[in-house]
Amino acid sequence: MKKSAQYLKIVEWSDEDNCFVGRCPELMLGGVHGKNEQKVFAELCTVIEQWITQAENDNERLPPGMAGKKYSGKFNLRLNETLHERLAIEAVKHGKSLNAFCAEALENEVSR
Repeated sequence: MKKSAQYLKIVEWSDEDNCFVGRCPELMLGGVHGKNEQKVFAELCTVIEQWITQAENDNERLPPGMAGKKYSGKFNLRLNETLHERLAIEAVKHGKSLNAFCAEALENEVSR
């Protein structure tokens, strides 16, 4: 298996750029653009391979890949006390636990 297989490859349409944009969040944010989704993906794969080769030649450490990673569903979030209090109050006002309220707010934000 190629080392590049451990990295996410995302190709999405960008209304702002009026084309497909390919990116690998672990290595680069955007950089491969084009009108043909398949060609952008193929070029993105090539760029990632080149990135890995260059990093290895330069003895640079590559970040861990996210492809296939399993998530527990838990993470710690540090907030200032004021925001924590505001969130707790809003959760109670909505009849929800702080966790449920925050999870719903995050889901709504990323689903936009």
